[in-house]
Amino acid sequence: MSQVHLQPEPSEPGGQQPTVTTAPVVSAERRFLLSRGNSVNADRFFSWLMLLCGLSIFVIVGLIAFELVVRSELSWHKFGLSFFYRSFTDPYTHVTTFWDPVNQFFGARPFVYGTIVSSLLALIIAVPLAIGVAVFLTEMCPRVLRSPLAFLTELLAAIPSVIYGLWAVFVLVPILREQINPFLIRMLGWTGFFADDNPTGLGYMSAGVILAIMILPIISSLTREVMTAVPHSQREAVLALGATRWEMIRMGVLRNARIGIVGSIILGLGRALGETMAVAMVIGATPEIHRSLLANGSSMATVIANEYAEAVGDMHLSALTEIGLALFIVTIIVNFFAQLLIWAVTRGTPAQAR
Repeated sequence: MSQVHLQPEPSEPGGQQPTVTTAPVVSAERRFLLSRGNSVNADRFFSWLMLLCGLSIFVIVGLIAFELVVRSELSWHKFGLSFFYRSFTDPYTHVTTFWDPVNQFFGARPFVYGTIVSSLLALIIAVPLAIGVAVFLTEMCPRVLRSPLAFLTELLAAIPSVIYGLWAVFVLVPILREQINPFLIRMLGWTGFFADDNPTGLGYMSAGVILAIMILPIISSLTREVMTAVPHSQREAVLALGATRWEMIRMGVLRNARIGIVGSIILGLGRALGETMAVAMVIGATPEIHRSLLANGSSMATVIANEYAEAVGDMHLSALTEIGLALFIVTIIVNFFAQLLIWAVTRGTPAQAR
């Protein structure tokens, strides 16, 4: 298409005819095709950019794993799998130990033991309370209290670990030392799990209690999610058969959500296994194994935090890195299975307020 321009007539008499000129004009169809081409290019660029963002997660995890493997090579070649269970006897003092930086012998057995004991104690304390909170908020809580209680429960997950540690040192440990531990020694001292061999109040028990408080909001929120995913028709069917509210919750809700609840518990276990600062402040930081839950100990995460900056050689650094590699692998496996179990119930459906 073209546009016509008419020149004015000359002023002289008998002038020439008006001159007709044409100028190219972009049609509407061409403008649409140009804009569409620009949009396609922009969409393609956006798709590639988002793909790179997603792949960056795999790159970051891969780089972390690669760095841990490379830096733990010395320890791995020297100790092998015995790193996780072997002990060392000093030839001069005849003292058996698992962690001896002076003689360059390192074994992770006491740290694996401390991690398992403190995490299991946390689960024993936190799981009943977390499930009770989730059942109350989902099935029994009045609407006025539901939002404030849910907010306060989830707020516990946002508190920094060091704040938990400070609270445990100044509040929790004195309570355990002066009131709870003496009672446990009197009532259960005959089992050997509550021997009176630590007057400071630090130890596995303190670490387990503070971990229980820290993982409670995780287990509770995920349990509420999987309970909300249970169809409401299940509740109505059980009530229609004449069941009480407790029977409805037990048979219609908890039984259908049990796989997801187990997944939330395992996810809380993953958090407990990797917790560092709060546990380091109350567990006692002793590379020893004790039967008593009131004794001092250490965990895989806390020994890395306490000793990495002051390591006394390449082998020491390599041993600490190997502990980090083992903790990294275990945490990934635990979290993967936990997410898989939760997805088996929710199928990716987010929790909704009822």
